[in-house]
Amino acid sequence: MDPRIQRRVQRYGWDRSTPHYERSWDKQLQPARDLLFEMAALRPGESVLDLACGTGLVSFPAAEAIGPSGKLLGTDISDAMIEVCRSRAAEREVSHTGFERMEAEELRFEEETFDVILCGLGLMYVTDFLGSIREMHRVTKPGGRAVSAVWGKRDRCGWAEIFSIVDRRVSTDVCPLFFQLGTGETQQTWFTQAGFENVRTERIQTLLEYESDEEACAAAFAGGPVAMAYSRFDETTREAAHAEYLESIESFRNGNGYGIPGEFVVTAGERNSRT
Repeated sequence: MDPRIQRRVQRYGWDRSTPHYERSWDKQLQPARDLLFEMAALRPGESVLDLACGTGLVSFPAAEAIGPSGKLLGTDISDAMIEVCRSRAAEREVSHTGFERMEAEELRFEEETFDVILCGLGLMYVTDFLGSIREMHRVTKPGGRAVSAVWGKRDRCGWAEIFSIVDRRVSTDVCPLFFQLGTGETQQTWFTQAGFENVRTERIQTLLEYESDEEACAAAFAGGPVAMAYSRFDETTREAAHAEYLESIESFRNGNGYGIPGEFVVTAGERNSRT
């Protein structure tokens, strides 16, 4: 798929998923965020870019960590998610934050702008992995650091069949290399190729817990990257897709709900203070 078209699909897909996203994924993604913050070691007064900020699940805890003497800017491809962040910042009177719609492949910032770059489960969706990581390096100050969390290997993510289930029903190529960054040492290797030093990676397993068939399907179809394609399904197609997905996660059933295995890979690197 043409990268421009793929980014457009991502943009409008995440717009559609915005009302469902946090309800479906907030608790489930917490272990990845905890490790992201541990490896980032944010300090008061730092300037932070939250890349692919979504609805602010990383942004607002980061803003609290750096305090009012710091500055946080969140960017995302989705207008709807940016509007959620702006509204929350206003409601909470968090004045040291800002949010802009922007694509990770081309960051509209001067070189050496931020002390820390954070990306919580966003890099899997970009059209140019290495190019986006190079952009992260470009806007990191000398001596600064970047941390990215992605999903792990496909065979360690029990919900992974959602992509093929959707693709069989509507022609889409939302994120053809979704699991690539989480496979082996790929993300760590590309951090190094982009220029980061002292690069390190941690890999953790988790369980995505949902209390019912309805919750599991809402997360997989309406609250994630296939939301745009899913919106084109008629009711019959939706019912068939739900049934196939539930069959794919049946082995993870726990009573009326599910405990679906997942894996997160978090990589951190530093920009050489001499460059």
